[in-house]
Amino acid sequence: MPRRTMRFSFLAEILAAIALVAAADRLFLGIAIGSWIGGLALGWALVLLLARPALRQRASLASIGVACGFAGVLGYDPSLLGWALFWCALSIATLMPRIGRFDDAWRWALRLATHALTGPLTPVLDLRRLFRARPRRGRPSLPGLAALLGVPLAMTALFLALFASANPLIANALAQIRLPSPGQAIFWIFVMLVVWPSLRPSQWATRAATWVPQTDKGVPNLPAATLLLSLLLFNAVFALQNGLDLAFLWSGAALPRGVTLADYAHRGAYPLIATALLAGLFVLVALRPGSVSAANPAIRRLVVLWVAQNLLLVASSILRTLDYIDAYSLTALRIAALAWMALVAAGLALICWRMLTNRSAAWLINANALLATLLLATAALVDLDASAAAWNVRHAREVGGRGVALDICYLSRSGSAALASLIELERRPLAPAFRDRVRYVRDFAFQRLAADQADWHSWTWRGAQRLAVARRLLGAHPPMPASLPPRAFRDCDGTIIVEPAPIAAPTPPPVAAPATPNPVANAIADTTPPLTGTPAR
Repeated sequence: MPRRTMRFSFLAEILAAIALVAAADRLFLGIAIGSWIGGLALGWALVLLLARPALRQRASLASIGVACGFAGVLGYDPSLLGWALFWCALSIATLMPRIGRFDDAWRWALRLATHALTGPLTPVLDLRRLFRARPRRGRPSLPGLAALLGVPLAMTALFLALFASANPLIANALAQIRLPSPGQAIFWIFVMLVVWPSLRPSQWATRAATWVPQTDKGVPNLPAATLLLSLLLFNAVFALQNGLDLAFLWSGAALPRGVTLADYAHRGAYPLIATALLAGLFVLVALRPGSVSAANPAIRRLVVLWVAQNLLLVASSILRTLDYIDAYSLTALRIAALAWMALVAAGLALICWRMLTNRSAAWLINANALLATLLLATAALVDLDASAAAWNVRHAREVGGRGVALDICYLSRSGSAALASLIELERRPLAPAFRDRVRYVRDFAFQRLAADQADWHSWTWRGAQRLAVARRLLGAHPPMPASLPPRAFRDCDGTIIVEPAPIAAPTPPPVAAPATPNPVANAIADTTPPLTGTPAR
């Protein structure tokens, strides 16, 4: 690249970074996160595209387009997951000009991790490189320029200070200049450390993939006899576990004394998923396509049988989680656990398909990464808390469902996501005391949502939709909860708790006041002679 073009590109990157820092300082106040963060993310992507002409190629443009899509997700409902997906897509676009293509997800995961760890060091290294740069003929270096301007600027500042002390007009003008606070300066530095690596990525991130071997190389081949014996034993052990699940979990047979269905279901869900992951890793490492073991018909049949048993194991884990949800309640984390289990099942099926079709390890990793990305993108869009709240309200014991007693505290912690479900619950035939508790939690969530939507810093599209639905369902004059008696407050589930009256301290007995001295009586007593004379004859 010509020197003039490089200098212009560097100046453009500096201006782009300053513009992003100024936009973040204008929008972000540290108080609330709203849909504006989606606009900031979209502006970041567009500024990056303008400041770096190298990104105007097909692969980088595709990644920029995906990043803009995730910026739209942030604009609809800001979340940490949406921001992580946006950053990954934008970082891929940043590194793509130096890589050239998308090879496999494992290597890109290493590059992104290195890019995140070394990114904050990039401005420091660029500043150091700028100070060490050789000056062009006839032009001073950066340290020389600083030395050249040091004395004039310092003396000018001194003269201005003297004039300000003598002239109130100059003093008032200087008083109008506001320097950034320490917190604001720290925020500027933080934003610069986040933005600058996308404009000038480090070499470490692009070289990270060279530190690991190829995905299809470096794995030793196990002997066929070892694999055959291992698969026979594995299938036998898995058949024992699956047989117990079929006998007690799927058929509904009575469990042994002292073991409840909830304990049996909850205790084994996550260890079974870990077992399935370990089994998939074994097949992935031990059976490479094209190897002698992978071509053995007996080994292939045992692998297919073992993968089928693992799929049954994952299905049992899903059923265990569903039984646990029936026994207790549904939460957003349990929905995520069910989605994770489905992803594990898809990964096992892909491992088996890879062995049967002689696909490469890169194909398997990319396929699993694509499924995981689609699942995470769906989770960023779908309102999991609202789905959990709606399910709990429909299946609650208070409305005739087969579930447990409704956890109103969980609905209260869900905030505006549970508002529509709380309104639906309030309209059901309920006991007066329980209805008042629900009404209080609903009113608290409604007032907080209305306050958030009234401020543009915390305004979101999803919040505006929730508020519109709530106002349509409640009408112009929604019923209010009962007023509180003196010394009372509400718990998280709306229960009224009355504080006990303070106990009065016992009155101490009266203390006799000491005698007040009488100066007149004391004087008379001092002048009166004592009655100790000789008696008269």
